Amino acid sequence: MPTIDVIDVLAGIDPDSAIDRLRARRPESRRHAQGSYDALFAPADTAHASLAERAAVATFVAALHRQDSAVAYYQALLAREDERLVSTVLHLADLAVGLTPAGPYGAFTGENAPESVPGPRFVITDVASTYVLGDRLSAALEHAHLLTLHPRDAGPADLQRLEDAGWSATGIVTLSQLVAFLAFQLRVVAGLRALQDARAVVDPAVSITEGAGR
Repeated sequence: MPTIDVIDVLAGIDPDSAIDRLRARRPESRRHAQGSYDALFAPADTAHASLAERAAVATFVAALHRQDSAVAYYQALLAREDERLVSTVLHLADLAVGLTPAGPYGAFTGENAPESVPGPRFVITDVASTYVLGDRLSAALEHAHLLTLHPRDAGPADLQRLEDAGWSATGIVTLSQLVAFLAFQLRVVAGLRALQDARAVVDPAVSITEGAGR
């Protein structure tokens, strides 16, 4: 049974469409992107980060990227793993999106200080939400916001907060890999959707494939 290509699903790419054929020109990139997804969302070992935690973080991060199709996709994964978390994660995602600029932002030091862009740090203060999520997932969502929108502000104290909430070193690495992968995946999806929305592919042999081969 062939593996579903999640980027195709999120971007709404139809089989044998012009953009499907465009992606087929880079089979290794396509395979590695899906392989990374499989490693993070269908891992052999979930001891350090559960499937529900991974899906919750992905739902939250997709909302920060303002990608509705990805929010719906990862929300469905979360509902399958732990439905009681869904409404709280979506509520916090709405708060985070309303609170923060699109990013990236954060503070530089030294000669790069003029490039600093102010922005808030997302902290879950709602007791009811913390009760539903627990300390681990609450800390994970706060850290995911940091890595997604203002990674330049991350420091040792942020890793310590994760450790204090019960995350192991391996779990913290997994969490960071997850957020980084989503940044890649959702940017690819945004680009593919832009191509489709602009109807850029009329004759793929002439329009897009020429640029892709440069």
